[in-house]
Amino acid sequence: MQKLDLPPCSLRLRPQEGKVQAYDVIRKKFVVLSPEEWVRQHVVHYLISHKKYQRLHISVEKMLKVNGLSKRYDVVVFDRNGDILLIVECKAPGVKISQETFDQIARYNMTLNSQLLLVTNGLQHYCCKINAELERYDFLPELPSYESL
Repeated sequence: MQKLDLPPCSLRLRPQEGKVQAYDVIRKKFVVLSPEEWVRQHVVHYLISHKKYQRLHISVEKMLKVNGLSKRYDVVVFDRNGDILLIVECKAPGVKISQETFDQIARYNMTLNSQLLLVTNGLQHYCCKINAELERYDFLPELPSYESL
């Protein structure tokens, strides 16, 4: 898999039916290691190991309804009160981050009401804080650590 602009992480890998699987510490199961999953796993480990987000507060690949349609978010982090703190949209390294990507996470956020959004393809990362008062996104130089929120 491609080297990412995220700290390296130790993934538990195994071959299964001609494909490589990685153990997801959040879902507690092995999942096929696609390029997007490669990014998602690195992001999850980055959140836990480097930004000190609580493992128990992280949810991966769950269904949500957006305008009556079933969608699936990549990663959501809850705060201590159970409110959504962060939504992460992961793309494969070969997928360019575009306005369409931001539109996708913005649609998810209409349902989820997060304070922070992170869009990444493992090579480029865009983090923004929702400024509800001014109805805009304020881009941040990096994702804040859990303790700083």
